[in-house]
Amino acid sequence: MKIALLEDDLALAELVSIWLVAENHSCEHEVMGENFIQLIKNKPFDLFIIDWNLPDISGIEVLKVIRQTLGWEVPVLFTTGRNDEQDIVEALNQGADDYLVKPVKRYEMLARINVIERRNQKAETQSKTFTLSSFQVDEEFRQISRDDKKITLTHKEFELALYLFKNIGELVSRSDILESVWGVNSELDTRTVDTHISRIRKKLPLNELSGLKLMSIYQHGYRLEKVQLAS
Repeated sequence: MKIALLEDDLALAELVSIWLVAENHSCEHEVMGENFIQLIKNKPFDLFIIDWNLPDISGIEVLKVIRQTLGWEVPVLFTTGRNDEQDIVEALNQGADDYLVKPVKRYEMLARINVIERRNQKAETQSKTFTLSSFQVDEEFRQISRDDKKITLTHKEFELALYLFKNIGELVSRSDILESVWGVNSELDTRTVDTHISRIRKKLPLNELSGLKLMSIYQHGYRLEKVQLAS
């Protein structure tokens, strides 16, 4: 893959570049957030790796610019020395596809990149739009509508709703959701799942009125079920 790396620690950036090239990826590196934004606007990349703390603007601000101007097609791997759950959740909600807590470890980084690459390849072979009950889902533009009215969702809310839609009728545990939506071996607390479940229940909504009901299964997880709409 063609990878753009935003990292102000020059020694780490050189090390990451060596790891990536050894795996037959190419890597272009920038130290400053503003320079990185100009780079990725002028060249196509398959993956962005972004540090949180930068000399000029924060990695979160760079992430916001990417999603607002370049859309959701190119995945973002966020790196941060912050290991507080709220910081990680913020990065994921703003549009990061995965995260790494520093110090960055070679084989963990490469494994997460491989997972992102497999997800993208799988997505390319699947239909980008489908309808489920009263909902219309557009995976390419990462949009869910109900009765042709668009619903505003964060990045992770969309990913969670999509995961539930694609596993309708199946009992999914909180750990299954964390692994599939937040990344392999996620370190987040399962309360993060419950918080996001509560949000999409209200936003979509997932109840008898919409034709889909999200059931809480005690000590197990959740199951999305079809319900008969009242005539």
